[in-house]
Amino acid sequence: METNPTRKNRFAVKRGVIPPSSQVLLIHADQWEKLIEEACRNRPLGGDAKYVFVKQLGGAGDGGRDIEARLVLALSERQWDLFQGKHYNHALTPADVFKELVKFFKHLEAKTYPAPRYYYLCAPRGVGNDLHNLLSKPDEFKKRFLDDWKAGKTGLKGRATELTPALEQLILAFDFKSIVECQTRDILEWHALDRKAHFELFGFEGERGDDPLAPDAPATHEQVYVEELLKVYSELIDKGLALDELIASDCGEHFQSQRALFYCAEGLKTFSRDTYGEAEFDALLDMVLTGIKPKVKSPRHKTGLDRLEAGTEGAQLLVVNDSALAPKLRPGDLPGTCHHLVNQRRLKWVK
Repeated sequence: METNPTRKNRFAVKRGVIPPSSQVLLIHADQWEKLIEEACRNRPLGGDAKYVFVKQLGGAGDGGRDIEARLVLALSERQWDLFQGKHYNHALTPADVFKELVKFFKHLEAKTYPAPRYYYLCAPRGVGNDLHNLLSKPDEFKKRFLDDWKAGKTGLKGRATELTPALEQLILAFDFKSIVECQTRDILEWHALDRKAHFELFGFEGERGDDPLAPDAPATHEQVYVEELLKVYSELIDKGLALDELIASDCGEHFQSQRALFYCAEGLKTFSRDTYGEAEFDALLDMVLTGIKPKVKSPRHKTGLDRLEAGTEGAQLLVVNDSALAPKLRPGDLPGTCHHLVNQRRLKWVK
């Protein structure tokens, strides 16, 4: 069945909130590495593929690996990516990177780890022009690195003696095309794929997208509340109804309107899950149940339809300012939560 495209939940910068690209300039170096780690966990690698193992290793003994991201479980040659996080108050220069590469190649020679697929340079302010030009010319990059190491230049003063013939051969054989910049915008884009973590870290206000449309036929996850609605209409006309009979009956439009309410709340549930986590929507359901239960359970109600209308109308009148979702509520949301409560078997219309 063809459906209309919907506008997905996304982020909107709340007035007064500093954009993430600016916020990352102010965070601590350890937070920057943690951000890269979380972003790598979300990073799409094509299709449904993601890294199978990601670990932050920054600190003493990290072997020049701030973040290790593996394509396969075993740490194997060219089957992992190394992310080097550098949170400096300036764009990266060759002097910043050459000393890190000395450490990297010495660990490769010592077989601390196998050669990675890529060596990513991650810096909030990016790489400077000199380093950018070197990265774009791998052979020239390799030559300058070796020449400057031998001459003790570009941050390598006093380290010329550390370049052994064996280490030089290893460097000459290494493909410098694998040393690349990982831009901050890419890191933030990967991190934003976990909307909840992104919201918590950067304080963004989520923008709610379009709610899903109810399909022509009820889906599997609608089964419980749909069965309860069937009981309501069967009781009303004093005749057992199958689903197809209900849809074709005089109650059909009312039934479909209730399904539309369910899907309004389903959109709210998705927004809540992506922004605050599932617990926030569950907390809203608790509030609604507390607010409508006395109305639904009133002995004045003799039929399931009475209780259904008491519940949905009562929900519409509730004030739920304590919920973080309150500013995002739409007219059908709270009545729709009644059907979610029924779907969880926490509420019934027919005795």
